[in-house]
Amino acid sequence: MQTCKTIRRAVLCGAAAFAGAAGGLAGKPAESAVESPAKGQAKVQLAILLDTSGSMSGLIEQAKTQLWSIVNTFIAAKQNGRTPFVEVALYEYGNDGLNAESYWLRRIQPLTRDLDRISEDLFSLRTNGGSEYCGAVIERATGDLAWDPSPDVYKAIFVAGNEPFTQGPADAAAACKAAIAKGVIVNTIHCGDEAAGISGGWKSGAIMADGKFLVIDHNKAVVHIDAPQDAEIMRLNEALNGTYVPIGETGRRRHEAQAAQDANAMGAGANAAQGRIATKASANYWNPQWDLVDASREDSFKWSELKEEDLPEEMRDMDVEERKAYVAKKQEERVAIRKKISELTRERDKFVADKLKEQGENTADTLDEVVTRTVREQAEQKGYAFKE
Repeated sequence: MQTCKTIRRAVLCGAAAFAGAAGGLAGKPAESAVESPAKGQAKVQLAILLDTSGSMSGLIEQAKTQLWSIVNTFIAAKQNGRTPFVEVALYEYGNDGLNAESYWLRRIQPLTRDLDRISEDLFSLRTNGGSEYCGAVIERATGDLAWDPSPDVYKAIFVAGNEPFTQGPADAAAACKAAIAKGVIVNTIHCGDEAAGISGGWKSGAIMADGKFLVIDHNKAVVHIDAPQDAEIMRLNEALNGTYVPIGETGRRRHEAQAAQDANAMGAGANAAQGRIATKASANYWNPQWDLVDASREDSFKWSELKEEDLPEEMRDMDVEERKAYVAKKQEERVAIRKKISELTRERDKFVADKLKEQGENTADTLDEVVTRTVREQAEQKGYAFKE
């Protein structure tokens, strides 16, 4: 037993020396690593408000598959030289299964970086006939969420539905004006034809809050394209999951949820799995609440406060320096895997774009296309620069 521990200590200390030389042990992470969010770092805040009434199952299906491409818009973005991180909030409205006293709406998630939870919730949504009150849900999102007060932060609401924008007890125009007064742009997405959206007030609502009026075919099935890079991307994703070190019971459950959301994305098709993996290889996938690798890179983290019972079995007999070395090794592996995934994703994106063009597919009227195009245009006005 002592011999094994001595060998293990030597291996881990060697890893510690390597990581320390790269700046990645207990101090600052290596420059090649995905940056942890720092005070004043560039940020994006997006609230997605989805109509879940009976006719909106197509909208929910698009949201499940296209969340990742929306978030991925910011992978290659910079503001003042820093890569922004993205917070997403999720609401549903217009569902008779919700509380009438709250106008048939609910906040599913506040602004969060926990994208696995957003994915879980999207896959759990069910449609049900209801009364769709856009003004009420915009008012609620504007007042409820922790919007950053900085004028430099891109903050936007995207509300999607198909009934008249102005119906319901809350004044939709007043709700839009209150949002923009907070620096929150309101973009409206009408699920149906343009003329009906205009007559139903969707366009005027967007104009009042400096937003864009968008029209989508919510029942359109998003085309999936198989690509030569897919098998290797999937293999690397499995390896990436192996670099996560769960903290306590919560960590173990969230690690399992990570794999479950991978499976959900794979089953959804429409390139959702590849989009999710691209997100996981970026700065927008950050899990310090349950992963020791990410947690150890937070300024507030203290190794001395870790409880032995909250560590994986293989780490419990290690001393502090061995634990640091173990985590540094996992971080080193993660950086290398993410780099490979990012390279393959760029190759895949080009292949898919060429195939769609070859097949004459028009994706301009799907949720991700209108949202990604809009966030890019609006973020550029806030000083975010996008690498082509």
